[in-house]
Amino acid sequence: MYNLQEIVKSEKKTFIDVRSEQEFTSGHIEGAINVPLHEIRLKMEDIEQMEKPLVIYCLSGGRSSAAVGFLRQAGIEEVYNGGGIGDMQYMLSSIAV
Repeated sequence: MYNLQEIVKSEKKTFIDVRSEQEFTSGHIEGAINVPLHEIRLKMEDIEQMEKPLVIYCLSGGRSSAAVGFLRQAGIEEVYNGGGIGDMQYMLSSIAV
């Protein structure tokens, strides 16, 4: 079992936002990389090279769940569902306190 809060707190991690480019532009987690869900397959090599663990998030958790499943099936380990952006923002703000 993993502790998402511990992963988010750690210095080594990569946030991947799987929302659309337009959603990402309207606001995202600082340092996050935008890879819209429909582009995951096209960006596999780039994703494999990103610093692990990977924390995937979207608007509500649905697209991030799909992305996590696909990446794990493709053999990428240390991939975690961060849920929705609101959940991630709340977690990050509680860590910063």
